[in-house]
Parts: sequence; C-alpha cells; structure tokens
Amino acid sequence: MENSCTYIPYKETGYFSKIVTDYLENAETLKSFYQERPNIEGIKNAINARKNFNTDRNILVEVLRNQYSNIQLNQIQETYLDLLLNENTFTITTAHQPNIFTGPLYFIYKILHAIKLADELKLQLPEYNFVPVYYMGSEDADLEELGQITLDGKKLSWKTNQTGAVGRMVVDDSLVKLIDEIKGQITVNEYGIQFCELFYRIYSPGKTIQTATLELVNELFAKYGLIVLIPDNKVLKSLFTPIIKKEIKEQFSNKILQNTIFELNKNYKVQAKGREINLFYLKDNYRERIEIQQDKFFINSLNLSFTLNEIFKEAEEYPERFSPNVILRGAFQELILPNIAFIGGGGELAYWLELKNIFESVGIPYPVLLLRNSFLLIDNVSKLLIDKSNFSVTDIFKSKINLFNDFVKIHSENKISLTEPLENIKAEFEQIKSIVSKVDKTLVDHVAALEKKLHINTINLENKLFKVEKRKFAEQLNQIEKLKTTLFPNENLQERVENFAVLYSTMGNSLIDNLYFYSKGLDQMFSIIK
Repeated sequence: MENSCTYIPYKETGYFSKIVTDYLENAETLKSFYQERPNIEGIKNAINARKNFNTDRNILVEVLRNQYSNIQLNQIQETYLDLLLNENTFTITTAHQPNIFTGPLYFIYKILHAIKLADELKLQLPEYNFVPVYYMGSEDADLEELGQITLDGKKLSWKTNQTGAVGRMVVDDSLVKLIDEIKGQITVNEYGIQFCELFYRIYSPGKTIQTATLELVNELFAKYGLIVLIPDNKVLKSLFTPIIKKEIKEQFSNKILQNTIFELNKNYKVQAKGREINLFYLKDNYRERIEIQQDKFFINSLNLSFTLNEIFKEAEEYPERFSPNVILRGAFQELILPNIAFIGGGGELAYWLELKNIFESVGIPYPVLLLRNSFLLIDNVSKLLIDKSNFSVTDIFKSKINLFNDFVKIHSENKISLTEPLENIKAEFEQIKSIVSKVDKTLVDHVAALEKKLHINTINLENKLFKVEKRKFAEQLNQIEKLKTTLFPNENLQERVENFAVLYSTMGNSLIDNLYFYSKGLDQMFSIIK
C-alpha cells in the first residue's frame, strides 16, 4: 500500500501547550519574547544579524574535522565543512541529548527537519549556503531519561553504575545486553539482523556514548550532508570563557531571566526557572552544581571551593570543566555556530522564549525558532480500522471515550444522543424564565436550578443509553481501544514514546527517505503518514 500524508494544524491534535500554539499563531502575548517570525522574512533578518557577528569559523571547522578524524566523510559533508569557512554560509541547528539508540522517534524527526529546512532555504535563497547541524547535548547527566527506549510498548533500560555526563559514559556489558533484547524483538523483520549488526558495531564496549551517537547519526543521515557537533570540547569552551566568567561574577543570566519569567507568567506556565549560577562543574564522572556563598564558589559534592580569582583561573585553564545548563546552553550553541534557525520540540521552544534578553546581554544573535516536525505513522491495519469506523484522521486524536461515543452515534440504529432535546428544553426554560420574571424576579434563580437539575439528569440518562448501546459494539470498541494504544502509547504521541528500531527493521533506509520526503521546512504542520 502506498504512503499518503495529511497535514493538520498542531492545535487540532490537543497535544501541544498553549505557549506553543500561540507562538505558531503569532499571538500578541508572545511577540516581545522572540526576535523573528519563522518565515522567509524572518530568516533573511536573522542572516543580516548573523553577518554582523564574528563567528570563529576556523576553530569550528578545525574542531569538526578533528571530531570526524576516524569517520569517512562523504562528498556533501566535505563540501559543507569547506563552505562553513565562508561568510555566506549559515547553519540550521537542532539539538538533543545522546539518548541510547536515539531514544524516542522525534530524535529522528527533528534532525530531518533541520536537513529539509537547509535544503529548502538553499532553493529560496541561492546566494547563501545552509548546513544542517545536530548539536549533541552530551553533557546532560539525566541517565534515567537518556538510558531507556521503548520498543512496541516494552521499555528497555540501561542499568549501569556510571555517573556524570551521559555522553562521557562508555558502552559496557549491560548496554550490549540491551542490543541482545532488541535483537530478540526485531530480527523477524526484513532488515532486523542488519540493523542489530549496526548497533553491535557502533555500540562497542569501551566507546563513549557521545562517540557512538555521532557514528550512529552519521550512518543514518550522512547522505543528506548532516554535520554532528559535540560541544564538549576544550577549544570550543575556550570561546565561551568570557561568558562563563561573566556568569560567575555577576550571575547575570538569572537576574535577567527572573524579569522575563515575571512577564511570561502573566499568560503562560514557565518551562525553565534557572538557578543563581546557570553553570555546572564537569570533571571526570561528575557534573555538579556551582554554588555561591559569601563571595566563594563551592562544588559541594566534590568538596571543592574557589575564590573569584581561583575560579576565573580554573575557567581560563580548564574551560571544558564548565558546562552551561539549559539557560546558557543556547548562548554557547549560538556563539560557536553561524546559526540562523533553531529547531526544537514544544518544551524546548517554551524555554527558548525565556532567553532572548540573555542573548542580548552578551551580544549574541538570537535565532529564528521553529517547532520541530511531528509525525503520526499509521500502519495498514490501523488505517483499515479507521476507515471502517468512518473516522477522519483528526478524529483519532480524540480521547478513547469520545471515540467510543462517536462510533456508537455513527453505527447505532437507534437515536441515543439527547443533544437536540436538550437544546429544546433550554429554549423552553428561557420562555419559563421570561414568564416567571414578570411575576416575581426572585423565582428566576429557582427556575435556573430546576433547569440545571433536569440538564444533569438528562446527561446521565444519555450516558446510560450509550452504555447500553455500547454492549452491542463490544468487539468493535475493543478494536478501537487497541488502535488508540497502538497509535498513542501511554496516551501520548507515538513520537514521544516509541523508538525507531521496529520501523527501521521493517522498512530499512526507506523509512528515513519517506520521512524526509514528507518533512516540512518553514511550513509548520503536524504530519499524519498512512
């Protein structure tokens, strides 16, 4: 069966926060929290802003070439690295932590979005070059989040005693055993054995997670020219040292952030609240908070303390030991990359909308923000069931109960919805209120109470009718329940739960090719592939 794709507004899915849907709809309440709209004019303005900022392209390319020293670059990647030295070349960036085996599906989607947008912009603005970049957040220490995947609803977790930045952890026997479990689930598929061999080759014992992630991402996306950047690097961190020192001395980011949070809180729930010092101390297998107390700086868990001069010296000699948290990570990213657009998920966009004033305070251009592409992948069996149930593609985003009720309404031979009678009752009560008010206005509240009671009783009656009628469709409703579980595991979007391994082992490289084909660049819509 051939693929087809339907695009719908994100708001219609019901799975995205108000701050995200308001951003997409250009709401007035958010306009002061970002620089440019995600359209071609915004991109042009971002390019002009970036032209006025000095990015050290030589250091960037030198680091990238060192990083890829053990990997054979293809011709597109070689060309892109050369182009990065030119002032008319800009990056399109997405960022993510090095989840084992890429984590949830959206890891794949956001990278493909960066690739597609770079390709689209080259067609629209041929006088410039655009390089897609995956910026690896390898300094994240949340192993509980990064060390697990879900395959067909089964959760697999990496049990290791390693601590600190996940990117610096190494592949051990426990992680290899996870590949054995994956193999047991997918080798029946056409590309299953080939796929597991790829995992075994890349996740070899002793290799760091950030290196393995680089190699895996390169295997999947090198043909599109994707460049992976691991920013956990002394040379790159040295470029960030002035901002590290400014943060340590002034705690500037938190002061700015609190003012922004105050304004954002008037209309939205704030995503990231920051800390007094938005840096971690990163050494060996530790990533620890930097605390300030009476003009001294402490890393309590390591029993370390510094005066201001001492910690300045530490930052100058060992910049790689300082790791920006979520509040300053974006500034580091935009400092070292000639970037004009950042692609992130709903949570990422929410906290990036807190950061514009921080960028301004350190003179770094703020990029155009785009919500990453989202997909719902519907298999043939699910598609047939949706069609048979007379549901539309947007219907399936409804709750299970609402889908049950819709199915019964469509297929029942009896009229069980009492919506129309309720409307008639409401009209009748309006007449009664009019009559009563002319006699005694104090009795109108009594009439309203009677109306409310009758409305509640009628709704309860309708629910009972539905309950009786549902028994006639028990088998069909059971199929709908399975459909919802398949397409929305744990009552969440498929892309936020499932790993790509099962799909890839079934489709091979055509999975990536199809997703690239249906990916959008600047046009932000939720994609449903059947």
